Amino acid sequence: MQKSQGFTLIELLIVMAIIAMLGALVGPKIFKGFDKAKCDAATSQIGSLGASLDQHRIDVGKYPRSLEGLLTNEGNSSRWDGPYLSKKKIPVDPWDNEYVYKYPGTNGDYDLSSLGGDGREGGDKCPDADINSWE
Repeated sequence: MQKSQGFTLIELLIVMAIIAMLGALVGPKIFKGFDKAKCDAATSQIGSLGASLDQHRIDVGKYPRSLEGLLTNEGNSSRWDGPYLSKKKIPVDPWDNEYVYKYPGTNGDYDLSSLGGDGREGGDKCPDADINSWE
């Protein structure tokens, strides 16, 4: 009958070092993918909010003064057919910041933006770049 032997300390250290090296190589690529997914989600939400704003304009004849106008009849219009958001609340961007809405806009009928991951205007690339409805 043979005795079963466990792993030596050196074998365990080698395996842990290999796992740490793999994590160092793969980890940044995974987190970069999360940033891209958040930017894509913000772009999609801006498109969806834009469709809701456009539907409001079709029904009422003008865009709301604020995003709250998608949920409440701020002008007491008889043609208002809302709420225009399915979850009955204004979404925040993937970084938990409010979307910036300006009506009238300087780049179109309205301007709708996410300030990105840094929460400030500007930024060079995802996740810190602004995501705008007019781009």
